[in-house]
Amino acid sequence: MTEKRPSGLFPTKLVAIAAVAGIVAGAAAVYVKQTMSGNAVETADAAQCGGSVERAESLKPYLKGDVAAMIPVSEPKLIEGLSFQDKEGAPMTMANFADKTVLINLWATWCVPCREEMPALNNLQTAAGGEAFQVLAINIDTGDVEKPQTFLEETGVDALGLYRDASMGVFNQLKREGLAFGLPVTLLVDGKGCLLGSMNGPAVWDGADAKALVMAAATGS
Repeated sequence: MTEKRPSGLFPTKLVAIAAVAGIVAGAAAVYVKQTMSGNAVETADAAQCGGSVERAESLKPYLKGDVAAMIPVSEPKLIEGLSFQDKEGAPMTMANFADKTVLINLWATWCVPCREEMPALNNLQTAAGGEAFQVLAINIDTGDVEKPQTFLEETGVDALGLYRDASMGVFNQLKREGLAFGLPVTLLVDGKGCLLGSMNGPAVWDGADAKALVMAAATGS
């Protein structure tokens, strides 16, 4: 059984190494597959995502420390077209999370930095998840559900649920849109499905900086 990493233990050097590892792993293991699954990230007009750029601008004071690598959106961009499945294989889209601020995180069991940050994402969901905010971790392992499910069970990640896209279409679409360069990749999306910011590489998601960012995004304060 994999040992569960204590919350908050993610040294700066490890973050730097993990970020590089994530990009290299992504380039080697993700980019080779270009499957399509009907995913779409759309450039939105002002009516669809009115105020999202201004909202992202207001979050800049929170983009520091552990989450300083998150890049705020510079033009309205709609994320609601992404499609994936729940644990039972039922189809899901961002419409299932309407009216919530969502932290979308793409991960895979073969991605070392992804494995490192999953307990922290789990802690963030436990601490801040609810009607206004949710961590949506989407696994992109190919094959059946057993491997990612076993990983979550072995590491005690019990608050996130298991969402999957075994076709890797979610990642490939985000890559085409210039939002994903490797794994992990994380998007902050508002309740209308509009992008607020994106980050490539791992972060300490259960730290004070991350909690302050997601709470500010979810409450509008």
